[in-house]
Amino acid sequence: MSEPSPIVLVIDDEIQIRRFLRTGFELNGFVVHEAGTGTEAIRSATLRPIDLVIVDLGLPDMDGADVVERIRSWSSVPIIVLSVRSNEAEKVHLLELGADDYVVKPFGMAELLARVRVALRRQMRAVSGEPTVKAGPLTIDLAARAVLLNDKRLTLTPKEYRLLQVLAQHAGNVVTHQHLLKEVWGSIHVHDTHYLRIFVRKLRQKIEPHPDSPKILVTELGVGYRLVQSGNELDAPAWPESAPAKSET
Repeated sequence: MSEPSPIVLVIDDEIQIRRFLRTGFELNGFVVHEAGTGTEAIRSATLRPIDLVIVDLGLPDMDGADVVERIRSWSSVPIIVLSVRSNEAEKVHLLELGADDYVVKPFGMAELLARVRVALRRQMRAVSGEPTVKAGPLTIDLAARAVLLNDKRLTLTPKEYRLLQVLAQHAGNVVTHQHLLKEVWGSIHVHDTHYLRIFVRKLRQKIEPHPDSPKILVTELGVGYRLVQSGNELDAPAWPESAPAKSET
């Protein structure tokens, strides 16, 4: 028996963008539900099962951030934000509210689908308790607390391992500076970003083939860090590569 198609709720007041996203998702086996307002989206999310939420910030009745916060208050469904806004402080705010990822318009459908696959895999791993995370030549066995690079076990300090563990638990998604600091050093150190920079540098010396050009543990400028999970590449079918820009109001 084949697995059921994942269900995505697309929230955007622009019909053209919703049509673009529907086409891309349906070509990749998703079932798509649409909402043009925040109120409609919240109602839809509460009345039917969904596996993923795609939400634009510029909704006519409320900010998309309010939709993120409302849905996250009762559901762990992956949420990806779309917006023309690229302010780093806003990205951090949305991630802290509970968004799993943030994609700036205009974007390619292949990029969005790659982020979607990562978010869905992370959700499946959380539900099933999958203990192993792969990032290129790096393997993190969360159950055994073991880290291997090219099948050779690495020796990490407790803080280095804890940092990598938190990143692995969110593999493929950006983790904010504040979240990492809180999880690794405690709440009183959420503003001590120099701790994080030092340990990220030490960790890269051990896990990156070229630490000055990291490919496994990458920086999201002004926001945090992302552990790049294996298998994120997707073959894009033939549709327009970029989402249409949102019309000016």
